[in-house]
Amino acid sequence: MSSLMRHAGSILWKRRPVHLTFFLTRKCNAHCPFCFYLKSPDNPQTGAAELSLDEIERISRSLGRLLWLAFSGGEVYLRKDLVEISKVFYDRNRPAVMLYPSNGLLPDLIRDQTERIAAHCRSSVVVVKLSLDGVGTDHDTLRNTRGNFDKTMQTYKLLQDLLDAYPNFELGFNTVLTTQNQDKAEEIIDFVGGLDRRTTHTISMVRGNLLDNGYKQVDPENYRHAGKILATRLRDRTSGIHRFRGARLKVAQDVLQRRFIHQTLIGQDRSLPCYAGKLNLVLTESGEVYPCEILPQSLGNVREHDYDIMQVTRTEKAVDVLRSISASNPHCRACTHECNYITNILFNPAMYPALMKEYLRL
Repeated sequence: MSSLMRHAGSILWKRRPVHLTFFLTRKCNAHCPFCFYLKSPDNPQTGAAELSLDEIERISRSLGRLLWLAFSGGEVYLRKDLVEISKVFYDRNRPAVMLYPSNGLLPDLIRDQTERIAAHCRSSVVVVKLSLDGVGTDHDTLRNTRGNFDKTMQTYKLLQDLLDAYPNFELGFNTVLTTQNQDKAEEIIDFVGGLDRRTTHTISMVRGNLLDNGYKQVDPENYRHAGKILATRLRDRTSGIHRFRGARLKVAQDVLQRRFIHQTLIGQDRSLPCYAGKLNLVLTESGEVYPCEILPQSLGNVREHDYDIMQVTRTEKAVDVLRSISASNPHCRACTHECNYITNILFNPAMYPALMKEYLRL
């Protein structure tokens, strides 16, 4: 909560990013056919080299303090310098939350690197989100990766040991809702609910322009129903809640976020301004900067702008791309991007009455 207050000026002035999503690598040891980053014609393999640790350090200098730093990929733990990258951003940008999504296929490596990160980044909440899209072989089949479920649960058990040792560490699962698993959402929620009550659980809508958009044929009512179950269990405290001050506020934002996403799925106008490119930025492994994960137009590449990410956002090209972000943009109109909803709700005063209503219900 105190970290959010440090960014209170951004409620009025949307001048600097407070949320950075950094795609560290395109390497992945899973074969998920619904991955919006690796299985999308909008993100073809470029062959460009990954940003080096030195380049990343130079980029971090151009950023101010961050509220939220989300690493992504590919599998983030396949970056051999993940710990060093985390230290760079922590020491210079002091993010309140550092997020590490993972497929859980490297149990010992994930446990070792997470502990090293949590031990160094003690003033940040270090969050590991393990992907869980089904129970047992359902998970393996959907992700086209044999043995994934067992490896994920092995990783989960190893990471559980860190919860007592590091108060700044949070462990949870995320489920991507697709055509194939939408009817089993409640089963997955029940499974996670039967684990350690400190374990958090979120649900994300499958998104992006996929090679096979058949994965996106999700019934909006299935999404709404899954969201209601999660909200009810959080209110009853039968499911994990975030391990940081202001956690209730984040949960209230999650409830509103799912409501807006459901409205999008059924074609209703959300009437919610988007701060992509202003409060949110996306950085790829090769240095391309995007306003969000959905829009296919790059703002520019940091390698061509002396690694100054703010300089990239001020170019004529970037200004034109940012102007295109509106309800009339088909990408924006169909957006279900959960990460952007964090800032779109928390930094929009018009949302505060609804946010407070949900907060008081928790």
